[in-house]
Amino acid sequence: MFEGFDEFDVPVSGATIHGRRGGHGPAVLLLHGFPQSLVMWHRVAPELAREFTVVATDLGGFGDSTSSGEHSMRALARQQVAVMQTFGYDEFAVVGHDRGARCAYRMALDDPAVVTRLAVLDVVPTGDAFERADKEFALGYWVWSFLAAPAPIPETLIGRAPEVFVNHLLDRWSAGDAFPPEVRAEYLRHFEDPETVHAICEEYRAAATIDDALDREDRGVRRISCPVLAVWDPAGAVAEWYDDPVALWRRWADDVTGATMAAGHFMAEEAPAETLNCLLPFLRA
Repeated sequence: MFEGFDEFDVPVSGATIHGRRGGHGPAVLLLHGFPQSLVMWHRVAPELAREFTVVATDLGGFGDSTSSGEHSMRALARQQVAVMQTFGYDEFAVVGHDRGARCAYRMALDDPAVVTRLAVLDVVPTGDAFERADKEFALGYWVWSFLAAPAPIPETLIGRAPEVFVNHLLDRWSAGDAFPPEVRAEYLRHFEDPETVHAICEEYRAAATIDDALDREDRGVRRISCPVLAVWDPAGAVAEWYDDPVALWRRWADDVTGATMAAGHFMAEEAPAETLNCLLPFLRA
């Protein structure tokens, strides 16, 4: 995987961010979702690298990146900006999936000068998700509550059977078997590390407190200034729970394009060709 990409570990703000970099052209930062790592981009990044300099990282505390002890998306986004600036990229596009998309839009709000284009895959903003949470949300995205529960409850339970936890999420949230054994093993490896599991739980605790509070404070006050592409699965939770995802994103940005893609939640792995067909015109514009 990631043939032709260089591997790196960059120290920033009390953490070390792990990633891969390859290609030539305008810079694009790829941010992964849960329960994945940067490996989720292995079918997409090499194709993007034909036209762009692609940087794929593990979020702070996730994957092979270490945690600084700060777990808000604001803190994680600042780490990612520092990584990009280490390589000399003062402006870049960001593509984020799931938790990575939450980091990406917070980055665009906090550091508008650096984010040229923003693509968010299969999410609505965190504050809006909590504001509209109901029984369907509670049962469908139970990890939001489970992982945010007081320590060490979720950490202990996951540690007892990490393979059950990871495989359930990959199978329950996907439309098919998009995860080869080596990819599953890579995702499972991180959940066998108690420090990583604790950092992930702390991020979900921050989502329910700091991130939600920041979104409520910023909504209607601060805006994303760059073009935004919001993509979701028309048969998935975003389509089912939110009547008009584009309208939600337009509460945050003026230039929003919406696109649906029948790909399941893990679209970059379940439907890489369709994901590329959606992203490339947006990134080229």
